[in-house]
This record gives sequence, C-alpha cells and structure tokens, in this order.
Amino acid sequence: MEDITAQRTTLCPSARPESVNGVVFGVVGGKATEPRIAYLKQPLPMTEELMAKASPVTPGEIFRTATSCIESGCQHFNGKDCSLAMRVVDKLPVVTEDLPPCSIRRNCRWWQQEGKAACRRCPQVITDDYAPSKKVRQAADPAV
Repeated sequence: MEDITAQRTTLCPSARPESVNGVVFGVVGGKATEPRIAYLKQPLPMTEELMAKASPVTPGEIFRTATSCIESGCQHFNGKDCSLAMRVVDKLPVVTEDLPPCSIRRNCRWWQQEGKAACRRCPQVITDDYAPSKKVRQAADPAV
C-alpha cells in the first residue's frame, strides 16, 4: 500500500474533514462524556464517499483528519509554532502514558513541535465536539 503521507512534510492533525488532500488517521470512539480516538494503522484519503458515511452526524464528529499544515494561513499559527498544540499541552490532561499507535506521527506538526506531551493528550481531541469540557474549550480558543 502506498504511503499517502509521504509527500507531505508537515501535517496538521486537527484539520477539518473537508480540507483539501485530507487523510483520516483516527475514528472517534469511547463514551460521549469521554471520547477517545482509535488510530488507524494507515491513514485513508478523505473522500466524498467517506464523508457521506458519517451521516447523519458531521464527519468531524467521527473522524480525526490531517492535511498539510498551512502555517500563516491558520488562526492557530503564531508565525513560528502551532499555538493550538501548545494550548493542548498546557490545558488538557494526559490521557495515556503510552504513545498512541499514530500513523501520521513522523509528519505531525504537534509531534515535531511538542513531542510526547502532545501525543499523550491527542486521543481526546475531537474535531466537532458539541459538548466540550471547559478545558477543551480553552485549548481550542485561539484568543486564550
């Protein structure tokens, strides 16, 4: 199987599912009050067909997706680093001591920037979380 992330240098692990050239690297599982990402062995291209399978909910409620980091085109990029990754590490609790079996790690901006600290918090990050905790809301807010 072809490595669909090989041509990308840095991936944003918090991309919207509808992003150009997005890949799915995880599926939301766990409980509604304590969701957790189940990581795929290999990322899959995010296709219209895959997005349609999420219905009746949004693809962001089910899939964790990544795409090339757009750096200064993103509200979370401060000119040098991803401030979202910094806030995730600063505001969210560790949810696993072991590094998750993540298929995008070597290209992940969060990993490259924050290392293990980001990976130990990543499984609780859900793109479309309609009942986030106060800490999750703070971590997601670029104004904080």
